[in-house]
Amino acid sequence: MKEAEFSRAVVGSWDEDGSQGLQDAAAFAPEEIDTSRPHPARMYDYYLDGRDNYEVDRQAAQRVIEVHPQVRLSARANRAFLHRAVREVVAGGIRQIIDIGTGIPTSPNTHEVARETAPDVRVVYVDNDPIVATHAGARLTNTEDTGFVLADVRDPRAILDHPTVRELIDFDRPVALLLVAVLHFVRDDEDPAGIVATLARELPAGSVLVLSHATGEPYEAYEQGRTDEQARDGVLNVYKNATATLNLRTKAEVEPLFGPFDLLEPGVVRVPLWRPGGPPPGAEELNNIIFYGGVGRKG
Repeated sequence: MKEAEFSRAVVGSWDEDGSQGLQDAAAFAPEEIDTSRPHPARMYDYYLDGRDNYEVDRQAAQRVIEVHPQVRLSARANRAFLHRAVREVVAGGIRQIIDIGTGIPTSPNTHEVARETAPDVRVVYVDNDPIVATHAGARLTNTEDTGFVLADVRDPRAILDHPTVRELIDFDRPVALLLVAVLHFVRDDEDPAGIVATLARELPAGSVLVLSHATGEPYEAYEQGRTDEQARDGVLNVYKNATATLNLRTKAEVEPLFGPFDLLEPGVVRVPLWRPGGPPPGAEELNNIIFYGGVGRKG
């Protein structure tokens, strides 16, 4: 699927059982689904033991696992961070969420986690993979006040202006913007900071950004100076053949992506260390979890 087609959105209203939504979301032609190259969302689904992936995705994911066996640990830790962050922002009073780069639905999804705290939370999911769209009606938008948009984070204006977003999100009230495990698929020349800035300008004071990002940087307390260059390069090489390249960034490079959002405690940290619900893992495990995460609030 060409990048220009990513911003063509497929969503509207959905039947109570999700059947009409599934039909609408699958309105694209089968040849529009690129199964010749692995897709990061489908590879991530495989890391989470999902079944919504193709052989090309499984082969690529297995190559990543061969060079970095802990990738599944990272994926699960990142998912747990998402859940904790959603609970925190909803407990803080936010009732609207835009989840960009949602990936293949894996329960509990964002709206399910949010509604554990507040049943009236509205959620718009956004992803650029048509396979995600085919599952949206059955798993994401089969309840009121949820919607799905087929679009690309690299075209933030198209996301903000889409009718589904405008229908469900009141931009006069605080919004939680989720960019979880997505900006590392945006190259430097595609301006990830500019993408966040465009999205942030639309959001009122009190809105929050939940962001996580992959890194090749060793965990600071684990064998200072240690690098896993061979494993890192092996992972990067796999993603060079995917529909989006992987762009690892250091903590110092991730922090500025928050732009106008002031970081909440404990700042940008390895994801298990962001307000953990139990004892944090040790230094070796933290080194093997390759995601930084943080939450910021717009003042």
